[in-house]
Amino acid sequence: MSILLVVAMYALWSSMFSLGKLALQYSPPLFLTGARMAIAGALLLAFLALFKRSSFKLTRPQLLSIGLLAFFSIYLTNALEFWGLQYLTAAKTCFIYSLSPFFAALFSYLHFGERMNGRKWIGFVIGFIGFIPALLSQSGSEELLNAFSFFSWPTLAVMGAALCSVYGWVLLRLVVKDQALSPLMANGASMLLGGLLAFGHSFLVESWNPLPVAFEHISPFLQGTLLMTLISNIICFNLYGMLLKRFTATFLSFMGLLSPIFASLNGLFFLNEPLSWPILLSTGIVSLGLWVVYRAELKQGYIAPSATN
Repeated sequence: MSILLVVAMYALWSSMFSLGKLALQYSPPLFLTGARMAIAGALLLAFLALFKRSSFKLTRPQLLSIGLLAFFSIYLTNALEFWGLQYLTAAKTCFIYSLSPFFAALFSYLHFGERMNGRKWIGFVIGFIGFIPALLSQSGSEELLNAFSFFSWPTLAVMGAALCSVYGWVLLRLVVKDQALSPLMANGASMLLGGLLAFGHSFLVESWNPLPVAFEHISPFLQGTLLMTLISNIICFNLYGMLLKRFTATFLSFMGLLSPIFASLNGLFFLNEPLSWPILLSTGIVSLGLWVVYRAELKQGYIAPSATN
C-alpha cells in the first residue's frame, strides 16, 4: 500500500509542470514562486496556530534548519525551476528532475552514512546512460540559450533546482527525525520565508507596475497559483515528509522517475506538447537503474520489506 501511495503522489505531483507552464503565461517566475510559497506557508502556519500552537516553540537549531530549508528547498529550487520551465517542455523539465537520485545518494552518504555498493554503482551507470537521449533533444527556444555541448542554460538551471530540492529534502529528513520538528511546521515556516525571499528578489529584477501581473490576468493567475499550492505545497510536500519516515531519500527520488511519464501525458492533453520519444526512452532506461538501486537498498536494510507492501 505504501508503494501505491508513492506512485499516486508522483502522478499528482507531475501535473505541476504543466500547471507551471500555464501560470508562467501570466506571471514572471520569481513573483510566481513568491506568491505560491507565501500562500502555502501562511495556510499551513494558520492551521498550526489554530490546532497545535505548541509547534511554534522552536529552538535555535530548528530555526537555523528552517532558514536553510527556505533558501535551498523553497527559494532556489523554485526560482531556478520556473526560469528553466519557460524554455523547456513540461516533460523535459520533469525528466531533468530525475537527476535527483544521484544527488540524493551523495547527500545520504554524507549525512546518513548510507553505503554505495557495487550494485548501486551499476544502477547509477545505467541511469547516467539513460539521460543522454533526453538531453540531446532540444526545442527551438532552448537552442537559443545554449551554454556548451548539448547543455542549455535552462537545462542547467533545472539541474540546479533538482540539486537544491534534494538537499532540501535531506535537510527536512534531518529536521523531522533528529530535531523532532513536525513536517507541517518545517514546511510551513520554510515556505513562508522562502516565498518572502522570492518576493524580495522579484521586486529587484522584475517589473512591478504595480504588480508583475497584468490586471486582466490576475484572476487566472490566482486560480492557477491556488491550484498549484493545494497540489504541491499542501498535499505532496507533506505527504513526502511523512513518506521519508518509511523510505530513504534515495529511493523516493528514484521513484520520481515515474513522473516524466505522467508529465508527458499532462503536456499532451493540457499544452498540446507532442510526446517526446527520447524522453520516454530515457525514462525506461533510467527506470532499470531504479530497480537495481532499489534491490540494493533492500539488501542493505535501508528499506524495510514490510514498508513496500
